[in-house]
Amino acid sequence: MALELAGSPATLVFATSALGIVPTAALMGRATEELAARAGPGIGGLLNVTFGNAPELIIALFALGQGLHEVVKASIIGSIIGNILLVLGASMLAGGLGRDKQTFSRTSAGVQTSMLLLAAAALLMPAIFELVEGKGLPQPGAELVDYGATVEHLSFAVAIVLIATYALGLVFSLKTHRDLFNPEYGDEDSWGWPVRTSVIALAVAGVLVGVMSEVLVGSISEASKAAGLSEFFIGVIVVAIVGNAAEHWVAVLVARKDKMDLAVNVAIGSSAQVALFVAPVLVLASIFVGPGPLALVFNGFELGALLLAVLIANYVTQDGESTWFEGVQLLAVYAVLGLAFYYA
Repeated sequence: MALELAGSPATLVFATSALGIVPTAALMGRATEELAARAGPGIGGLLNVTFGNAPELIIALFALGQGLHEVVKASIIGSIIGNILLVLGASMLAGGLGRDKQTFSRTSAGVQTSMLLLAAAALLMPAIFELVEGKGLPQPGAELVDYGATVEHLSFAVAIVLIATYALGLVFSLKTHRDLFNPEYGDEDSWGWPVRTSVIALAVAGVLVGVMSEVLVGSISEASKAAGLSEFFIGVIVVAIVGNAAEHWVAVLVARKDKMDLAVNVAIGSSAQVALFVAPVLVLASIFVGPGPLALVFNGFELGALLLAVLIANYVTQDGESTWFEGVQLLAVYAVLGLAFYYA
Protein backbone atom coordinates (compact mmCIF):
# COMPACT_ATOMS: atom_id res chain seq x y z
CA MET A 1 0.00 0.00 0.00
CA ALA A 2 2.92 2.32 0.73
CA LEU A 3 4.33 1.68 -2.74
CA GLU A 4 0.91 2.30 -4.28
CA LEU A 5 0.51 5.61 -2.45
CA ALA A 6 4.05 6.61 -3.37
CA GLY A 7 3.38 6.07 -7.06
CA SER A 8 6.01 3.34 -7.42
CA PRO A 9 6.40 1.37 -10.68
CA ALA A 10 3.41 -0.83 -11.46
CA THR A 11 5.54 -3.99 -11.64
CA LEU A 12 6.78 -3.46 -8.07
CA VAL A 13 3.28 -2.67 -6.81
CA PHE A 14 1.89 -5.78 -8.51
CA ALA A 15 4.63 -8.05 -7.12
CA THR A 16 4.33 -6.80 -3.54
CA SER A 17 0.53 -6.90 -3.54
CA ALA A 18 0.64 -10.47 -4.89
CA LEU A 19 3.06 -11.46 -2.14
CA GLY A 20 0.88 -9.62 0.39
CA ILE A 21 -2.14 -11.74 -0.50
CA VAL A 22 -0.33 -15.00 0.32
CA PRO A 23 0.02 -14.60 4.14
CA THR A 24 -3.41 -12.97 4.44
CA ALA A 25 -4.98 -15.83 2.48
CA ALA A 26 -3.12 -18.28 4.73
CA LEU A 27 -4.52 -16.48 7.79
CA MET A 28 -8.01 -16.76 6.33
CA GLY A 29 -7.49 -20.47 5.74
CA ARG A 30 -6.17 -21.03 9.27
CA ALA A 31 -9.08 -19.18 10.85
CA THR A 32 -11.56 -21.16 8.73
CA GLU A 33 -10.01 -24.48 9.77
CA GLU A 34 -10.05 -23.46 13.44
CA LEU A 35 -13.77 -22.71 13.21
CA ALA A 36 -14.44 -25.86 11.18
CA ALA A 37 -12.65 -28.06 13.74
CA ARG A 38 -15.05 -26.90 16.43
CA ALA A 39 -18.27 -26.81 14.42
CA GLY A 40 -18.53 -30.50 13.54
CA PRO A 41 -18.38 -32.07 10.08
CA GLY A 42 -21.59 -30.49 8.75
CA ILE A 43 -21.07 -26.83 9.61
CA GLY A 44 -17.30 -27.26 9.40
CA GLY A 45 -17.56 -28.54 5.85
CA LEU A 46 -19.84 -25.63 4.95
CA LEU A 47 -17.30 -23.17 6.34
CA ASN A 48 -14.53 -24.80 4.34
CA VAL A 49 -16.41 -24.66 1.06
CA THR A 50 -17.64 -21.11 1.74
CA PHE A 51 -14.28 -19.53 2.58
CA GLY A 52 -11.91 -21.97 0.86
CA ASN A 53 -11.81 -20.00 -2.38
CA ALA A 54 -12.62 -16.59 -0.91
CA PRO A 55 -9.27 -14.94 -1.84
CA GLU A 56 -9.51 -15.78 -5.54
CA LEU A 57 -13.20 -14.80 -5.57
CA ILE A 58 -12.33 -11.41 -4.04
CA ILE A 59 -9.55 -10.86 -6.60
CA ALA A 60 -11.91 -11.76 -9.45
CA LEU A 61 -14.62 -9.42 -8.19
CA PHE A 62 -12.21 -6.49 -8.24
CA ALA A 63 -11.11 -7.50 -11.74
CA LEU A 64 -14.78 -7.52 -12.80
CA GLY A 65 -15.11 -3.98 -11.49
CA GLN A 66 -12.16 -2.94 -13.68
CA GLY A 67 -13.75 -4.55 -16.75
CA LEU A 68 -10.99 -7.18 -17.05
CA HIS A 69 -13.37 -9.96 -18.08
CA GLU A 70 -10.79 -12.02 -19.94
CA VAL A 71 -8.43 -11.84 -16.94
CA VAL A 72 -11.28 -13.09 -14.73
CA LYS A 73 -11.94 -16.04 -17.03
CA ALA A 74 -8.22 -16.78 -17.23
CA SER A 75 -8.03 -16.86 -13.42
CA ILE A 76 -10.99 -19.29 -13.31
CA ILE A 77 -9.27 -21.71 -15.69
CA GLY A 78 -5.93 -21.12 -13.99
CA SER A 79 -7.40 -22.08 -10.61
CA ILE A 80 -8.93 -25.28 -11.99
CA ILE A 81 -5.83 -26.50 -13.82
CA GLY A 82 -3.53 -25.25 -11.07
CA ASN A 83 -5.28 -27.34 -8.44
CA ILE A 84 -5.37 -30.43 -10.65
CA LEU A 85 -1.89 -30.29 -12.15
CA LEU A 86 0.27 -28.10 -9.89
CA VAL A 87 -1.20 -28.82 -6.45
CA LEU A 88 -2.03 -32.49 -6.97
CA GLY A 89 1.26 -33.01 -8.81
CA ALA A 90 3.31 -31.36 -6.05
CA SER A 91 1.36 -33.35 -3.44
CA MET A 92 2.00 -36.67 -5.17
CA LEU A 93 5.68 -35.81 -5.62
CA ALA A 94 6.21 -34.64 -2.03
CA GLY A 95 4.21 -37.48 -0.51
CA GLY A 96 5.67 -40.18 -2.74
CA LEU A 97 9.34 -39.46 -2.06
CA GLY A 98 10.70 -42.29 0.08
CA ARG A 99 7.51 -44.32 -0.29
CA ASP A 100 6.62 -47.07 -2.72
CA LYS A 101 3.13 -45.67 -3.22
CA GLN A 102 0.33 -43.84 -1.44
CA THR A 103 -3.36 -44.73 -1.36
CA PHE A 104 -6.55 -42.72 -1.14
CA SER A 105 -10.29 -43.34 -1.41
CA ARG A 106 -11.27 -44.13 -4.99
CA THR A 107 -14.92 -43.48 -4.14
CA SER A 108 -14.37 -39.97 -2.80
CA ALA A 109 -11.97 -39.05 -5.61
CA GLY A 110 -14.37 -40.51 -8.18
CA VAL A 111 -17.26 -38.38 -6.95
CA GLN A 112 -15.12 -35.24 -6.99
CA THR A 113 -13.75 -35.85 -10.48
CA SER A 114 -17.24 -36.68 -11.79
CA MET A 115 -18.52 -33.36 -10.46
CA LEU A 116 -15.57 -31.64 -12.10
CA LEU A 117 -16.16 -33.35 -15.45
CA LEU A 118 -19.84 -32.41 -15.47
CA ALA A 119 -19.01 -28.81 -14.54
CA ALA A 120 -16.42 -28.66 -17.32
CA ALA A 121 -19.04 -29.81 -19.83
CA ALA A 122 -21.29 -26.94 -18.77
CA LEU A 123 -18.42 -24.42 -18.99
CA LEU A 124 -17.57 -25.58 -22.52
CA MET A 125 -21.03 -25.09 -24.03
CA PRO A 126 -21.19 -21.25 -24.23
CA ALA A 127 -17.84 -21.27 -26.06
CA ILE A 128 -19.05 -23.97 -28.45
CA PHE A 129 -22.23 -21.96 -29.07
CA GLU A 130 -20.19 -18.82 -29.82
CA LEU A 131 -17.85 -20.82 -32.05
CA VAL A 132 -20.75 -22.19 -34.12
CA GLU A 133 -23.31 -19.38 -34.02
CA GLY A 134 -21.27 -16.29 -33.19
CA LYS A 135 -18.06 -14.60 -34.27
CA GLY A 136 -15.64 -17.13 -32.84
CA LEU A 137 -13.55 -17.51 -29.70
CA PRO A 138 -11.77 -14.56 -28.06
CA GLN A 139 -8.06 -13.95 -28.48
CA PRO A 140 -5.75 -14.39 -25.46
CA GLY A 141 -4.79 -10.70 -25.60
CA ALA A 142 -8.35 -9.40 -25.23
CA GLU A 143 -9.62 -7.57 -22.14
CA LEU A 144 -13.34 -7.08 -22.76
CA VAL A 145 -15.36 -8.61 -25.60
CA ASP A 146 -19.02 -7.99 -26.44
CA TYR A 147 -20.50 -11.40 -27.24
CA GLY A 148 -24.10 -10.31 -27.60
CA ALA A 149 -27.23 -10.86 -25.56
CA THR A 150 -27.82 -14.48 -26.60
CA VAL A 151 -24.50 -15.78 -25.25
CA GLU A 152 -24.86 -13.64 -22.13
CA HIS A 153 -28.29 -15.15 -21.47
CA LEU A 154 -26.90 -18.64 -22.10
CA SER A 155 -24.06 -17.99 -19.66
CA PHE A 156 -26.54 -16.78 -17.06
CA ALA A 157 -28.66 -19.93 -17.49
CA VAL A 158 -25.57 -22.16 -17.23
CA ALA A 159 -24.56 -20.30 -14.06
CA ILE A 160 -27.97 -21.01 -12.51
CA VAL A 161 -27.66 -24.72 -13.33
CA LEU A 162 -24.15 -24.85 -11.84
CA ILE A 163 -25.24 -23.05 -8.66
CA ALA A 164 -28.16 -25.47 -8.26
CA THR A 165 -25.82 -28.43 -8.78
CA TYR A 166 -23.42 -26.97 -6.23
CA ALA A 167 -26.21 -26.59 -3.67
CA LEU A 168 -27.25 -30.22 -4.16
CA GLY A 169 -23.58 -31.18 -3.93
CA LEU A 170 -23.45 -29.53 -0.50
CA VAL A 171 -26.37 -31.68 0.64
CA PHE A 172 -24.59 -34.74 -0.71
CA SER A 173 -21.17 -33.97 0.77
CA LEU A 174 -22.23 -32.39 4.07
CA LYS A 175 -25.24 -34.50 4.98
CA THR A 176 -26.05 -37.72 3.14
CA HIS A 177 -22.42 -38.73 2.38
CA ARG A 178 -20.38 -36.47 4.62
CA ASP A 179 -17.99 -39.22 5.72
CA LEU A 180 -16.54 -39.28 2.20
CA PHE A 181 -15.79 -35.56 2.11
CA ASN A 182 -14.60 -34.71 5.61
CA PRO A 183 -11.43 -36.67 6.27
CA GLU A 184 -9.63 -36.00 9.53
CA TYR A 185 -6.91 -33.35 9.49
CA GLY A 186 -5.10 -34.99 12.34
CA ASP A 187 -3.49 -31.78 13.61
CA GLU A 188 -6.29 -30.35 15.72
CA ASP A 189 -4.30 -30.81 18.92
CA SER A 190 -1.69 -28.32 17.70
CA TRP A 191 -4.40 -25.72 17.13
CA GLY A 192 -6.27 -23.93 19.87
CA TRP A 193 -7.62 -20.58 18.81
CA PRO A 194 -10.82 -19.61 20.65
CA VAL A 195 -13.86 -19.05 18.43
CA ARG A 196 -13.71 -15.28 18.99
CA THR A 197 -10.07 -15.15 17.88
CA SER A 198 -10.87 -17.21 14.78
CA VAL A 199 -13.79 -14.95 13.81
CA ILE A 200 -11.70 -11.80 14.29
CA ALA A 201 -8.82 -13.29 12.30
CA LEU A 202 -11.20 -14.30 9.51
CA ALA A 203 -12.69 -10.80 9.35
CA VAL A 204 -9.30 -9.05 9.41
CA ALA A 205 -7.88 -11.41 6.79
CA GLY A 206 -10.90 -10.83 4.55
CA VAL A 207 -10.43 -7.06 4.71
CA LEU A 208 -6.69 -7.35 4.04
CA VAL A 209 -7.23 -9.70 1.10
CA GLY A 210 -9.75 -7.21 -0.29
CA VAL A 211 -7.32 -4.29 0.03
CA MET A 212 -4.44 -6.24 -1.52
CA SER A 213 -6.71 -7.49 -4.29
CA GLU A 214 -7.76 -3.96 -5.22
CA VAL A 215 -4.13 -2.87 -5.44
CA LEU A 216 -3.20 -6.02 -7.39
CA VAL A 217 -5.97 -5.64 -9.96
CA GLY A 218 -5.34 -1.93 -10.34
CA SER A 219 -1.74 -2.59 -11.37
CA ILE A 220 -2.32 -5.56 -13.73
CA SER A 221 -2.52 -3.62 -17.00
CA GLU A 222 0.57 -1.48 -16.43
CA ALA A 223 2.55 -4.30 -14.84
CA SER A 224 1.87 -6.67 -17.73
CA LYS A 225 3.18 -4.13 -20.24
CA ALA A 226 6.23 -3.24 -18.15
CA ALA A 227 7.13 -6.91 -17.51
CA GLY A 228 6.47 -7.99 -21.08
CA LEU A 229 3.80 -10.49 -19.98
CA SER A 230 0.26 -10.72 -21.33
CA GLU A 231 -2.70 -10.09 -19.06
CA PHE A 232 -3.83 -13.57 -20.08
CA PHE A 233 -0.64 -15.15 -18.67
CA ILE A 234 -0.88 -13.10 -15.48
CA GLY A 235 -4.50 -14.15 -14.99
CA VAL A 236 -4.11 -17.85 -15.77
CA ILE A 237 -0.82 -18.41 -13.92
CA VAL A 238 0.11 -15.62 -11.48
CA VAL A 239 -3.30 -14.58 -10.13
CA ALA A 240 -4.47 -18.21 -9.92
CA ILE A 241 -1.41 -19.28 -7.93
CA VAL A 242 -1.60 -16.28 -5.59
CA GLY A 243 -5.29 -16.81 -4.83
CA ASN A 244 -4.74 -20.49 -4.02
CA ALA A 245 -1.38 -20.28 -2.26
CA ALA A 246 -2.67 -21.27 1.18
CA GLU A 247 -4.55 -24.30 -0.16
CA HIS A 248 -1.51 -25.32 -2.22
CA TRP A 249 0.66 -25.43 0.89
CA VAL A 250 -1.91 -27.37 2.94
CA ALA A 251 -2.27 -30.06 0.26
CA VAL A 252 1.49 -30.59 -0.10
CA LEU A 253 2.00 -30.60 3.68
CA VAL A 254 -0.64 -33.24 4.40
CA ALA A 255 0.54 -35.36 1.46
CA ARG A 256 4.02 -35.41 2.96
CA LYS A 257 2.41 -36.69 6.16
CA ASP A 258 0.92 -39.55 4.10
CA LYS A 259 -2.62 -38.16 4.23
CA MET A 260 -3.34 -38.43 0.51
CA ASP A 261 -7.11 -38.62 1.04
CA LEU A 262 -7.03 -35.07 2.34
CA ALA A 263 -4.57 -33.86 -0.30
CA VAL A 264 -6.73 -35.23 -3.14
CA ASN A 265 -9.83 -33.81 -1.49
CA VAL A 266 -8.24 -30.34 -1.31
CA ALA A 267 -6.88 -30.36 -4.87
CA ILE A 268 -9.77 -31.91 -6.80
CA GLY A 269 -12.45 -30.53 -4.49
CA SER A 270 -11.15 -26.99 -4.85
CA SER A 271 -11.17 -27.30 -8.65
CA ALA A 272 -14.75 -28.55 -8.59
CA GLN A 273 -15.70 -25.69 -6.28
CA VAL A 274 -14.23 -23.11 -8.64
CA ALA A 275 -16.15 -24.57 -11.58
CA LEU A 276 -19.44 -25.08 -9.74
CA PHE A 277 -19.47 -22.06 -7.43
CA VAL A 278 -16.87 -19.37 -8.13
CA ALA A 279 -17.44 -19.17 -11.91
CA PRO A 280 -21.26 -18.92 -11.75
CA VAL A 281 -21.13 -16.47 -8.83
CA LEU A 282 -18.90 -14.21 -10.93
CA VAL A 283 -21.37 -14.43 -13.83
CA LEU A 284 -24.23 -13.40 -11.53
CA ALA A 285 -22.12 -10.69 -9.86
CA SER A 286 -21.17 -9.20 -13.24
CA ILE A 287 -24.78 -8.08 -13.67
CA PHE A 288 -24.18 -5.58 -10.87
CA VAL A 289 -20.37 -5.13 -10.96
CA GLY A 290 -18.38 -3.77 -13.87
CA PRO A 291 -19.29 -2.63 -17.38
CA GLY A 292 -21.54 -5.55 -18.30
CA PRO A 293 -22.41 -9.25 -17.95
CA LEU A 294 -19.61 -11.82 -17.97
CA ALA A 295 -20.01 -14.37 -20.76
CA LEU A 296 -18.54 -17.81 -20.09
CA VAL A 297 -16.78 -17.91 -23.45
CA PHE A 298 -13.20 -19.09 -22.97
CA ASN A 299 -10.43 -18.85 -25.56
CA GLY A 300 -8.93 -21.88 -27.28
CA PHE A 301 -5.98 -22.21 -24.92
CA GLU A 302 -8.28 -22.15 -21.89
CA LEU A 303 -10.68 -24.70 -23.39
CA GLY A 304 -7.85 -27.07 -24.28
CA ALA A 305 -6.23 -26.75 -20.85
CA LEU A 306 -9.55 -27.26 -19.05
CA LEU A 307 -10.46 -30.37 -21.02
CA LEU A 308 -7.01 -31.93 -20.67
CA ALA A 309 -6.76 -31.20 -16.94
CA VAL A 310 -10.19 -32.69 -16.18
CA LEU A 311 -9.48 -35.84 -18.21
CA ILE A 312 -6.10 -36.21 -16.48
CA ALA A 313 -7.75 -35.80 -13.06
CA ASN A 314 -10.15 -38.63 -13.85
CA TYR A 315 -7.33 -40.85 -15.10
CA VAL A 316 -4.78 -40.41 -12.29
CA THR A 317 -7.31 -40.87 -9.47
CA GLN A 318 -9.22 -43.88 -10.81
CA ASP A 319 -6.99 -46.51 -9.17
CA GLY A 320 -6.82 -44.91 -5.72
CA GLU A 321 -3.01 -44.97 -5.74
CA SER A 322 -0.25 -42.48 -6.47
CA THR A 323 3.54 -42.39 -6.82
CA TRP A 324 6.10 -39.62 -6.93
CA PHE A 325 6.56 -40.08 -10.67
CA GLU A 326 2.86 -39.43 -11.29
CA GLY A 327 3.43 -36.14 -9.51
CA VAL A 328 6.35 -35.35 -11.83
CA GLN A 329 4.17 -36.04 -14.86
CA LEU A 330 1.40 -33.74 -13.63
CA LEU A 331 3.92 -30.97 -12.98
CA ALA A 332 5.39 -31.50 -16.45
CA VAL A 333 1.97 -31.04 -18.06
CA TYR A 334 1.46 -27.84 -16.03
CA ALA A 335 4.86 -26.58 -17.17
CA VAL A 336 4.02 -27.26 -20.83
CA LEU A 337 0.69 -25.46 -20.49
CA GLY A 338 2.47 -22.56 -18.78
CA LEU A 339 4.90 -22.27 -21.68
CA ALA A 340 2.04 -22.28 -24.17
CA PHE A 341 0.28 -19.54 -22.18
CA TYR A 342 3.49 -17.50 -22.05
CA TYR A 343 3.90 -17.51 -25.83
CA ALA A 344 0.17 -17.04 -26.53
